[in-house]
Amino acid sequence: MIITLSLLPLILAALSGGGNAQVSAQGTRRLRDRHQGKSSKYEVWGSDQSNSVENETTPGVKGSFLWVWDSDSIQDQLAGGEDAVPLSCSPDKASGPCDLLDVFPHNLMQVAQNGTELGELGDLSRFGRLHGVIEDPSNRYVTANIFAPSGGYVGIMDTQTKEAVGLFRVSKTTGTGTARSVHMSEWTADGSAIIVINLHGKMVERIDVERKPNMGKITNLQLNKSAGVYLGKDFTLVEGATSFKGENAFSRDLLGEVVGSYDDADTGDLTPAGVCKESRCGVCNESGCSGINNQGGVRTNNVPICPILSSNNNGYITMGSGGLFVLKLDQTPMKIVGEYGNAIVNGAGCGGVEANNRMFLNGGVSASNAGATQSTFTVYAFEDAKFDGNMFQEPNQNIPSPIQVFKDPTNTNTIGNVDGVTVPDTTGQLPSITTRRDSHGAEATIDGRYLHVADRIQNVMEVFDTDSLQRVNTYDLVSIDGKSGRSGPAAACLRRSVLDDASLQRNDPAPDLFDITPDGKYLMIAFRGPKPVSVGHAAQGSCPGVGIVELTEDGKAGKLVDVLRSSNTIDKVKVGSIAGGHNYMGAERSDIHGVIVVEK
Repeated sequence: MIITLSLLPLILAALSGGGNAQVSAQGTRRLRDRHQGKSSKYEVWGSDQSNSVENETTPGVKGSFLWVWDSDSIQDQLAGGEDAVPLSCSPDKASGPCDLLDVFPHNLMQVAQNGTELGELGDLSRFGRLHGVIEDPSNRYVTANIFAPSGGYVGIMDTQTKEAVGLFRVSKTTGTGTARSVHMSEWTADGSAIIVINLHGKMVERIDVERKPNMGKITNLQLNKSAGVYLGKDFTLVEGATSFKGENAFSRDLLGEVVGSYDDADTGDLTPAGVCKESRCGVCNESGCSGINNQGGVRTNNVPICPILSSNNNGYITMGSGGLFVLKLDQTPMKIVGEYGNAIVNGAGCGGVEANNRMFLNGGVSASNAGATQSTFTVYAFEDAKFDGNMFQEPNQNIPSPIQVFKDPTNTNTIGNVDGVTVPDTTGQLPSITTRRDSHGAEATIDGRYLHVADRIQNVMEVFDTDSLQRVNTYDLVSIDGKSGRSGPAAACLRRSVLDDASLQRNDPAPDLFDITPDGKYLMIAFRGPKPVSVGHAAQGSCPGVGIVELTEDGKAGKLVDVLRSSNTIDKVKVGSIAGGHNYMGAERSDIHGVIVVEK
């Protein structure tokens, strides 16, 4: 069952405890209470997926650039001064951007759990495509999610010194052939663990974090094999998880080890409810397959996408083809306490936040080639506390029911949706002609009152009231006032657009993942480039970098005021064909996918 907004008048009182719920943003995706105006000083970290070397023929497979800007420099730029200068992550460089290959030196040694040395990092493949960095609740550390397919690397960095602290390579399985990759990771609310999404391995893995009291300095990192949950079927391990040892760029030793056993992990085919984690598991015949049938749709390809974590130690794991798992993160192995079919929670969500005592998740188009004719903009809400009961009662499917906050009526009937348009949307992604939508990225205002969700194709932000669950505003990223669209004076993306291909449509931000500044004044939004490394059919943009959106109307609206431009002309990868877009002929390869704000 999905609760739609037409039923909300009957249930809102129950959802809010019988009266008007006090708006609370406690414990959001990255702990909203860390951004309570304690400091106006911060850094903006942008993850560039392009290669940081020039001799590669494949996009996003070796190195990457990390762009870090200081708030003082940003304010100078906003005041009309020089463009903000990125900071360095190396002791021998005065300015950035930071090269992933410098942060994690080539001579780091890969080490198996038993101590066997397996080779140096520089000799290993696919160490590239920085998909995003995610800060811990203390703002002292970040994870570096290195997404090149078959790579499978996740690093930990110190935000104060910008140095590497640890590096791991996740498990290789036969989940999608024989592969592994780290799409994204997230810190638990108390900073005691990192939840790692192994997309191509179809696993959720956990790094346990030992640190000094009061969420202090990290003293050890342990990738715990016993904690893992395999979401596919017919689990076969090809290579176990490993750690790396050696000195970072500051001549300090990395932390990290692998512990535990896959024998203790949840690698079976069935959920606690006796249902196939991935449809058609076990022995199948004309009558069906072993295990209880999926209800509320199916789960045909359980590649996990993003972990959206709650302050209650629940992890909402979105999946590419639809469906959802909710894991209790402090159990070993992590325990499935919620499961949903793809007709209940449609696919390809990557954006979520906790606000007003609810968890909000979105749904967008598929990253695969099938996504080129999909259109998806959906937002769901869950009552997170209700999963506590699932720990101790008979497990069931699709319980508790999600609230469907918003579903665009033009959504195509794909990745689980059955309520929309039955024909493919072939209008591409060019701003002047496309009708497609793609929800990606979500963030709440500091007070938790409003939820902002980006549309990567339409270049707009949708705003929802987290109490009433109504859509209350739409503002655009292409006009100065955020209200006039392309009919009004153009916003900053136009003058910041790439100029070396006259046929590339300018003023096309292509917004992606984003974060809010600690004073609540700005959203810092990743703007994609003209040669998108991932999801090329929905993410071509003209002004790569970080868009600075000033929030207005007490957080209900916004307008783009400038762009922190990134650039990469070192990478010489050929552009090739951009599905539904423009086959760009210029030299720019920068492609910012994720942005965070680190409070100082």
